[in-house]
Amino acid sequence: MLEFPDHAREMRRGEEDAVDALLRAAFETGAEADLVHNLRKSGQIAGETVLPMGDRIVGYYALSKMVAPKKWLCLAPVAVAPDVQGRRYGTRMMGMLTEWARLSKSTVVVLGGVPFYERAGFSAARGANLTSPYPISHTMLAGEGSSAPSETLVYPQSFSKLD
Repeated sequence: MLEFPDHAREMRRGEEDAVDALLRAAFETGAEADLVHNLRKSGQIAGETVLPMGDRIVGYYALSKMVAPKKWLCLAPVAVAPDVQGRRYGTRMMGMLTEWARLSKSTVVVLGGVPFYERAGFSAARGANLTSPYPISHTMLAGEGSSAPSETLVYPQSFSKLD
C-alpha cells in the first residue's frame, strides 16, 4: 500500500526526539541535530516545521532569528528521511516556505545547494551583494522583492559551533 505524507505543519512539543532521529539519519554526522539542540536551548529558533507521514516525521526544517539584519530569518537545517528522498517532498516544503516568505514580507537566508533551493523559489542572484562568513556562491534569499540587498549577515551564535 502506498503511503503519502500529511501536510507540513508546525512541530509539536514531544516531537523533538523524532526530529533528532531524522536529522541523524539524513546527515553523515550529528552536527545538524546538535545545531538544532543548541538553537532551541539558546532561544534562537523562530519556528520548526515537520512533514509527518503515518506515525513518523519524514521532513523537517528550522528557521532561526538572524542577529543581523534584524528581522531576517535563517533556514537550517532542512532534512528528508533517506528512504523517501527523491520524491520532491523537500522541494515542496521549500516551495511552501518561499511562498510564505513572500506573502509575509519576510526575508529568509539559506546556505546550500543552489539548484535545489532555486527550484523551490530561493534566489542566488539576490544573495550576490551580501557579506557573509560563509560562501556567497551558495547563499540565497527568499521573500518579497527582487533586489539584491547589500547587507552583512550575522548568524546566531549556535552556527559558529559548526565551523
